[in-house]
Amino acid sequence: MAVEFHITLPTRARRRRTFPEHLTDPARPVPGHAPADPYDHIAQVARAAELAGLSGAVVPFDPDGEESFIVAGGVLRRSRYLRVVAEFHPAIATPVYAAKLSVSLARFSGDRLDWKLGDLDPLTARAHGDFLDGPERHRRAAEFLTIAKGVWSQSGFTYEGRYFQVLEGGFASVLDDGVPSPLGGRPFPRVHLAGTSPEELDLSAEHADVHLFDPWDDIESAVERLPGLKYGVRLRVAAREDAAEARGLEGDLVGSYDNVAAGIREFVSRGITIFHLDASPHLEETYRIGEHLLPLLTKESADVH
Repeated sequence: MAVEFHITLPTRARRRRTFPEHLTDPARPVPGHAPADPYDHIAQVARAAELAGLSGAVVPFDPDGEESFIVAGGVLRRSRYLRVVAEFHPAIATPVYAAKLSVSLARFSGDRLDWKLGDLDPLTARAHGDFLDGPERHRRAAEFLTIAKGVWSQSGFTYEGRYFQVLEGGFASVLDDGVPSPLGGRPFPRVHLAGTSPEELDLSAEHADVHLFDPWDDIESAVERLPGLKYGVRLRVAAREDAAEARGLEGDLVGSYDNVAAGIREFVSRGITIFHLDASPHLEETYRIGEHLLPLLTKESADVH
């Protein structure tokens, strides 16, 4: 079975050390020169993931960080092979606009864009102008995905829902003048969903391609309700040469490279084939994962990448 490893990207510029005035700070803007690119650190992590042989990168939705779709677009344009998972919530835009934005990103990147629909805690949701509560949030997400998939794959699409309505919408394959439409004919992004509540599992059963778990979830019980999907896990990892060097680090899997690799193999034996890995500091740990951890896994099977 093919196994995918996706690194979680930072959503905020890395804080640089400030030097005393009498020393030269390479991050300080020089008169007459452009300031340092705040996106540069994110791009470096994505480049490290590609060089390290990881399958993709995850751009989390961060209410106080860079916008995930913008970061995803930048990473897709600067990479050749990475799949990029953009996380967002259904109140970000209408499903039609989200689909239109995504089809352009898909065209410009060889269809390497995935979606991850997340949710917001109540206080953050209200701060973003979203006052929907409880199970209604899952019903809205279902409508959002139904409409997004509908307009993506057909023209003349109509949907009358509780939260969204569309009348005769959709992306045509061919325009009125016979020219192929730039919006038609692309595969829909893979949809990553998460959660273990009945509502979340029902949403995944209807709409997900990948269902994500946390490492402490009862994965086996949930999988019984989600036949035919790919299953993933979100893991904070911290791996070092030996257990003594790893002592004191924090994460869901912490230890020597061999021990962390064994932990990942255990998840694979439980049906997990997609790993959203999170490690900090991002750039250094991405190279570390690629140089020391992945070889222990890829040598086990040619299908693991």
